[in-house]
Amino acid sequence: MNPFELLKNAQAIKEQMARMQDILPAIRATGNAGAGMVTITLNGKFTVVDIAIEEAAAEDLETLQLLIQSAFNDASAKLQQKLQDEGLKAVSMMGQS
Repeated sequence: MNPFELLKNAQAIKEQMARMQDILPAIRATGNAGAGMVTITLNGKFTVVDIAIEEAAAEDLETLQLLIQSAFNDASAKLQQKLQDEGLKAVSMMGQS
C-alpha cells in the first residue's frame, strides 16, 4: 500500500475521532427498570444527565438500589449500541471520501 494513502487514512480517522468527541455529549440513551419506576439517561460520555424515580420505588432501599443498577445497565447497553452504530456509520463515511 502507498505510504501516502496510509497518512491520508490516518488523518481522516483523526478528524472523524475529533468529530465524534464533539457529538458525544449530545448522544443520549435512556434505560429503565421496574416497569419505568426508575429511569436513567446517559450521554455519550457515560455521564448521568437525568434520573427519575417514582415515589413508590423509594419505599424499599434494597429494591431501589437494584432498580437503579438495572436502569443504569440498561441505559449503558443502549448507549454502547448507539455509539457502535455511530462508529460504524463514521467508518463507512470515511470509505466514501
